[in-house]
Amino acid sequence: MTDEQQNAWRQIVELLVRVPAAIETQLQRDAGLTHMGYLVLMNLSESPDRRLPMSRLARNASASLSRLSHVVARLEKQGWVRREKDAADGRVQIAVLTDEGWAKVVETAPGHAEAVQRLIFDRLTTAQARQLAKVAEALTQNP
Repeated sequence: MTDEQQNAWRQIVELLVRVPAAIETQLQRDAGLTHMGYLVLMNLSESPDRRLPMSRLARNASASLSRLSHVVARLEKQGWVRREKDAADGRVQIAVLTDEGWAKVVETAPGHAEAVQRLIFDRLTTAQARQLAKVAEALTQNP
């Protein structure tokens, strides 16, 4: 790597450590949720009928099915999610956001959005935010 690339990499590493830690802290403190738990609730809240097959939910949350199962189990204990078998294919489990889970998302979203705004967008110009979106898209596309 060139010196410029090494510097960029170090900045990315610092970003990858600091921002997720700050988001995790905010969600734990204000909502009693992990970031992954919030991602699961958010994905379900944005899907038709607030339900998704577990395999699709795992892809959406960038989690292994095993990790997702543990997260969903914790959310089930809170009454925010339940699992059902797919009527068309009994081998497929569907995660369903409960009314209590929906209420939790509605309660949590403003504080989460405020934290993201403060941590990221308040520090960037509009042009930098657009550029960040393009860079993130380039880096997250499959090669």
